[in-house]
Formats: sequence, C-alpha cells, structure tokens
Amino acid sequence: MRIAGLGLLVLSAATIAACSDSTGGSTGGHGNAITVSNNSFNPNPDTAAVGVVTFTWTNASNSHNVTWSTGPTTPANSATMTTGTYQATLAQGTYTYHCTVHQGMNGTIVVE
Repeated sequence: MRIAGLGLLVLSAATIAACSDSTGGSTGGHGNAITVSNNSFNPNPDTAAVGVVTFTWTNASNSHNVTWSTGPTTPANSATMTTGTYQATLAQGTYTYHCTVHQGMNGTIVVE
C-alpha cells in the first residue's frame, strides 16, 4: 500500500510540475522579479513582498507591455518594449495584468 501511495504522490507532483498557463508561463514563484518573454510572464502567478516589482524583457523578438487590470492600487502601465526593465511599486493585495499586444498573455501577483 505504501508503494502505491508513493507512486500516486510522484505522479501528482509530476502533473503539477508540468502545468503552466496558456501562454507558457511557469506555475508560480516567490520574488519581486518577473521575466517578460516568449509571450509569457514568469513566474506566473507570483507572490511578492510589498514594494517594487521589476519586469525584465528578454528575447527581443516580440514587443510586450504590462497593463494593469485589477489591484488595490493603479500603477502606471509600462511602455511597449522589446528590451529593458519596468518597475511598479505595489501595495499589499492581488494584482492582475496583461499584455495588450498578445491576447491571452496574462499575469497575477499576490503581494504580501
């Protein structure tokens, strides 16, 4: 019985690890740095500390932006860029954002 339970646990962990959002992002993280590339935000969703969250563009083949959808505050949206960084100061709460260039490129940050 223990072996069957262990096998189910391993299979469940593998299934969870393989999950991602529809744009290829990761399944989550904890930090104040987000990568913008390949039509995704990584990590996504993210849990961050109150303060500045930095978005960094990589893989300059596509232009992206960060446009805030919901949240307890309204940071300024980023410019549409292929490289560079954008910083937003976030208060405690849950924020959702998206890229207006790529439909379905969405992200969530829970700020604690």
